[in-house]
Amino acid sequence: MTRYAVPDVAPQHPHSTEIIIRRSRFLTQCAHTAGPAEARAFVDAVRRKHADATHNCWAYAAGAPGDTAQIGSSDDGEPHGTAGRPMLQIVLHSDVGELCMVVSRWFGGVKLGTGGLVRAYQDSVRENLATLPLRQRVPLRRMRITLAYAHLDALRRLMPTYEAGVEDEDYQAEAHLRLHLPAEHLETFQKALAGVSNGTARCDVDEDAPTV
Repeated sequence: MTRYAVPDVAPQHPHSTEIIIRRSRFLTQCAHTAGPAEARAFVDAVRRKHADATHNCWAYAAGAPGDTAQIGSSDDGEPHGTAGRPMLQIVLHSDVGELCMVVSRWFGGVKLGTGGLVRAYQDSVRENLATLPLRQRVPLRRMRITLAYAHLDALRRLMPTYEAGVEDEDYQAEAHLRLHLPAEHLETFQKALAGVSNGTARCDVDEDAPTV
């Protein structure tokens, strides 16, 4: 899995934007939610905060950009298919992962019609995305490396190329290091390590995949 953009805003401090359409107020809030449970918790928090809103519609895509395995949406009382699903379409094509959008609407007395509602909710999401702070999510892999001291300097020269970092070091009869590096570099790093150690270095990759 390669790195990708995620919102650089926590659920406690979401990114907010607002538009007014024919006297209806649309307040959009977005947060980084790394999983469906976090997304639903964010939705619940917004709904409690804006319980006076006529509708609190939402959409989330809690995986990588475009991944439909962890998605959800709701019209929250708007006509079926006019809010949650249209919002989700924009979210899924945003090239941003692990995000949840909640649009709170206060009805202004003028009906927008089904087409007008779809445009309003999609425009609300687009407006929020246009100024959304982002950061890179980097899937990491951890490994334990054992190698002869004669190859230690060569390993250290490899590390910057593959964005590898040291988590722990233990020097006994051989050098033992615990490293992490972006998952996208794992295969090429292992080949490079084998090359500089003449195939003698041992590399045990952890099964977990932490991220930063």
